[in-house]
Amino acid sequence: MRNRISKSITTLIFALVGSLAAGVGAQAPKTPLALKPDAPDRHVVVPGDTLWGIAGRFTDSPWRWPELWNLNKEQIRNPHRIYPGDVIVLDRARAQLALAGTRKLSPRVRAESTAREAIPSIPPNAIEPFLSRPLLVEPDGLDNAPTIVATEESRVVIGNGGRAFVRGLAGSSEDLWYLYRRGRALIDPDTDTTVGYEAIYLGTARVARRGEPSTIEMTSVTQEIGVGDKLVPAGKPQPVTYAPHAPQSAVQGRVMSIYAGVGRVGEAGPQAVVALNRGKADGLEPGHVLALYRRASQVADASKPSDAPDRMMALPEERYGLVFVFRVFERVSYALVMQLGRPLQPLDVVRNP
Repeated sequence: MRNRISKSITTLIFALVGSLAAGVGAQAPKTPLALKPDAPDRHVVVPGDTLWGIAGRFTDSPWRWPELWNLNKEQIRNPHRIYPGDVIVLDRARAQLALAGTRKLSPRVRAESTAREAIPSIPPNAIEPFLSRPLLVEPDGLDNAPTIVATEESRVVIGNGGRAFVRGLAGSSEDLWYLYRRGRALIDPDTDTTVGYEAIYLGTARVARRGEPSTIEMTSVTQEIGVGDKLVPAGKPQPVTYAPHAPQSAVQGRVMSIYAGVGRVGEAGPQAVVALNRGKADGLEPGHVLALYRRASQVADASKPSDAPDRMMALPEERYGLVFVFRVFERVSYALVMQLGRPLQPLDVVRNP
C-alpha cells in the first residue's frame, strides 16, 4: 500500500499539465510551428511515452508541443492528462492535435489505477532524485547544520545500519534526514564569484534518540559517512508543473558545471543534469526551455598571410541543443539536457530558444 501511495504521489508530481499552452507569461514564439512532412495522422499512446517525445513525431520543435493543443493561459491552471491507449489525431488543416473523438483536449476526471499513469512531459526518472534533495548550498549554508560529532565504536566510516552521534538535532521534530558533504564550488564564469557549492549526497538517516548529542541510524548510504558530515531535513518533494515554455524576458547565461555528485565531468550527452549561472533573480522558473550555443571562438583565416594583423577571425556561436530547467535557486538553476547535436561542455552559452 505504501508503494502504491508513493507511486500515486509521484504521478501527481510528474503527470504534468499534459497539454499546456506555452506557459504563464511566456512569449509566443515568433515563427509558426512547422509540422514534419512525415508527421503521422495519429499516434496511439503507449507506456513509456512522454509528451515531449510524442511531439517530436509531429514537429522538429518538440518543446513547443503545448502549441499543438492550442490552449489558452486559463486552461493551463487545470491538469490535462493523456493516458496509454489514448489515440492522438492530427488536424493538418489547423496544425493541431486532439484526442480521438474531441475537437481539442479539455480537463477530464478519471478513476485510474496506479497501473495506468498519465503520460509525463519529460522522463521522470531523469530528474526525480534531484527534486527533494538539495543540489546546492550557499557558501555558508551548512555551517550551522546538525553535524556528526562521533560514530558508534569510533568507526572511521559508517555504512547501512550504522549509528552516529549528532549535535544540533535536539530542537527539531524531524525524523528523517539527508546526509551531505559540501562539494566543489560553483563559480559564475561571467563574474568569477562563488554562487554556491554542490551538495554531495551521502545517504539518509532516522533519529533513534533525541538529546545533545542525538543518535541517528543510517537507513540508506550511497557514500562513506563520517565525523564532520552534515544533516539536512529530508522534507517532501514539491509538486511543480513542468510545462515547457520560453522565458518571458531575455535570458543569457552559461553552463557552470555538469552534475556528477563527485568530481568533474568534461562533456555531457542527453539526459545529463547541468548547473546554469542564472536563477530566480534572472527570471528563470521550472519549465523554461533554453537553447544551447557553443561559445564563439577565434581561428586563423588560412587565406591571409601568417603575419597579417587581421588573420584571426571570430566564429559565430552555433546553436546545437536544448535544456529543460527543472529546479531553480536564487542565482543558480539545474536543467536536463533534452536535445544535442554535439557534446555539451562547461561554459557553453544558454539563451532563449
